Amino acid sequence: MIVPQQLRPGDRIAIAAPARKVSRDEVAPFVQLIEQQGFEAILPEGLFAEENQMAGNDTHRANLLQRLLDDPTLGAIVCARGGYGSVRIVDQLDFTLFAKRPKWIVGYSDVTVFHSHLNRLGFSTLHATMPIDIRTTADDNSAAFATLLSALMGNPDAIACPPHPMNRIGDAEAQVVGGNLSILYSLAGSPSAIDTRGKILLIEDLDEYLYHIDRMMTALRRSGMLAGLKGLIVGGLNNMHDNAIPFGLTAEQIVLRAVHDYDYPIVFGAPIGHLGLNNHALPLGVPTHIEVSKCGATIVPKLL
Repeated sequence: MIVPQQLRPGDRIAIAAPARKVSRDEVAPFVQLIEQQGFEAILPEGLFAEENQMAGNDTHRANLLQRLLDDPTLGAIVCARGGYGSVRIVDQLDFTLFAKRPKWIVGYSDVTVFHSHLNRLGFSTLHATMPIDIRTTADDNSAAFATLLSALMGNPDAIACPPHPMNRIGDAEAQVVGGNLSILYSLAGSPSAIDTRGKILLIEDLDEYLYHIDRMMTALRRSGMLAGLKGLIVGGLNNMHDNAIPFGLTAEQIVLRAVHDYDYPIVFGAPIGHLGLNNHALPLGVPTHIEVSKCGATIVPKLL
């Protein structure tokens, strides 16, 4: 995997909007915080475009992101927010110039489209908080923002996870791949689908029906994506819904049932994903060590 260069104060960080629309006010606290750290914030022309839910039509969003991918002066591209829309533009993008000067692509949720696609192309990316989550400049003390900065500057923090009754004890070291479960499910069979064999898989999600969590986990299992793992990290599975007739299992129980035949270590309750200011940054595509014991778990990424 090719790992983008670590950032230093003075480097340029651009904000992109490949999916749902965003306003200037919504990104302002994040811009102020990174500028306080000595970085130059870039708000490209067209960032605040609108077309219904999205930040402009597909062509507009693709062209804006293409300009940023091609810009050799940028050290990172931070996606402003998730929502929906990245999958509609990923096939329009050309990564030729990006490959000559790779930069960090940052985000989570819908940004899993780019994490997965770039993993297939051989580039590490950063699963981390986004500007929409940073509401005030006081948020610079949050784990989300602090770990984002540490990772961008080449010193990703180890992630400590509390004990969880469903954890499976053990340790492993491999590349971490994955992200949002719904996006991984939607990418199956496409050119952006990840190869999970020999990897540690990360999954997280928000605001889904329990039966659909089961559908997605069953699909991953049937496709072989759960069989050859070195380990599994389960981040936030929050705000789940049930039907009038209960499904009968929690989201965590559904995940555990899907992997019951396998013996790799599993971390539940990792502070990663849709967790607001507790969304810890995790580089994807780099060697990462996980250790799970009765006392909890640690996730230790190692940038090359």
